[in-house]
Amino acid sequence: MINQQLYDTIFKRKSVRKYDMNPLSETILNEVKAFANSALPLVPELKYTYTYLSAGDIKNLLPIKAPHYLCLYSETKDHYLMNAGYLLQQIDLFLSERGLGSCWLGMAKPNKQVVAQQDGLEFVIMLAFGMPAEPVHRTSVGEFKRKPVEAITRMGGEVPELLEAVRLAPSASNSQPWIVGGTPSAITVSREKLNLIRGALYNKMNQIDIGIALLHLELAIRRQGGQPVYDFAAADGTTGGEFMAKVEVKPIDE
Repeated sequence: MINQQLYDTIFKRKSVRKYDMNPLSETILNEVKAFANSALPLVPELKYTYTYLSAGDIKNLLPIKAPHYLCLYSETKDHYLMNAGYLLQQIDLFLSERGLGSCWLGMAKPNKQVVAQQDGLEFVIMLAFGMPAEPVHRTSVGEFKRKPVEAITRMGGEVPELLEAVRLAPSASNSQPWIVGGTPSAITVSREKLNLIRGALYNKMNQIDIGIALLHLELAIRRQGGQPVYDFAAADGTTGGEFMAKVEVKPIDE
């Protein structure tokens, strides 16, 4: 699937929580697996893998049941949580564009009977997916419950249009932790600092959320004819949050 299709889906996707519990056909499942295997990582040097489970293989604290669950396992090295969000959001958008429902499950994990590791890689996060038993898309951007663009940016002057894609990204409990600063050609992405209580609840998930936001940002950059170059070490405290990444926007042919 091309970037334009994924980008367009940003503006209508929703978390689907009701599913037809009949398994998808082998043909459709193979399409999903093929796309997942083609998804590009944010951090190429990290090792990761996927497994596909059914409802009887997982434990979920939320009353969301689906016929299929895509689980991501990863090395637990620097930026692995952002990498997880970046990877699975590509699949989330693909599923939505394909007319399938999906939902991030931050409070679910494989049952004890299912191996907690795959090839030495740790379970990180999963997506529920299947044929939806409710509308799979929003009818307008107005249906999103999100902060206004001005509330998530520390950029001076005119705010670039591409931040709308960041604004609409899904996040744990709709926490929307991203803070965007810098300039349109050198964008700084940070996350809100958490107190002890919120840190215990959202520290892991908000790092995944930033990876989701970076994927949305990249799709918007590419739609405008640019390509992102990521720097995870160029700390910048100007946003008032915890620095996560700097994104330099280069011409697509560089």
